[in-house]
Amino acid sequence: MSEEKIVRTAIVTGGSRGIGRAVCIALAKQGCNVVVNYCHGEAAAAETAALCKAEGANAVAVQADVASAADCKRLFDEAAAAFGRVDILVNNAGITRDNLILRMSEEDFDAVLNANLKGAFLCCKEAARRMVRQRYGRIVNLSSVVALRGNAGQANYAASKAGLLGLTKSLARELASRNVTVNAVAPGFIETDMTAALPEAVRTEMAKGIPLGRPGNPEDVANAVAFFAAEQSSYLTGQVLCADGGMAM
Repeated sequence: MSEEKIVRTAIVTGGSRGIGRAVCIALAKQGCNVVVNYCHGEAAAAETAALCKAEGANAVAVQADVASAADCKRLFDEAAAAFGRVDILVNNAGITRDNLILRMSEEDFDAVLNANLKGAFLCCKEAARRMVRQRYGRIVNLSSVVALRGNAGQANYAASKAGLLGLTKSLARELASRNVTVNAVAPGFIETDMTAALPEAVRTEMAKGIPLGRPGNPEDVANAVAFFAAEQSSYLTGQVLCADGGMAM
């Protein structure tokens, strides 16, 4: 009798909408169980879970603030209780508190670093405990092109996303011997609720800096994440893939 194929389980932080939702759906299409993490927006997270189920996957929504170690532990415990294991972690949750540095408060700097970088660290730590033991895992961190080129008014956001690249490469070295890969995707200008709120003149100017001449969509980023999460990508670790239409060249 052939050994029963294990269904992989993925946790996607900030999975209720935008890029996070697209990632959840892409992983559902790969046949994964999906844990949709959210901090706020229970209805949106439930909608994402329903969209994953429509792809034939099992999915649950779990509320947790990734900047809290206790919440991260509960997130992983609930994922394991629902599906028995955790195979994939996508660190997508993040916030912005934009301002020029002379006007940026210490509170706004700390809030962004806590959500974007510390949150990823705490989730990676919980994931590593389980993945090292089962000798299998895929971690994908969502960085940004601003980590590579900077952006005026986003010192806190750029610092957090650049920190994720260092975290990615360090953990790739630490966990490789246990068959756990750690990679990063760096999106460029992507059409989301956040970018939709920008003035049209700003959006037009940003598009001029993209060689492909258009913003990306959440699915463009999700496809890159799904690529790193796939079984066929087992020999890729410590890599950064820019999903940016050439913006960071």
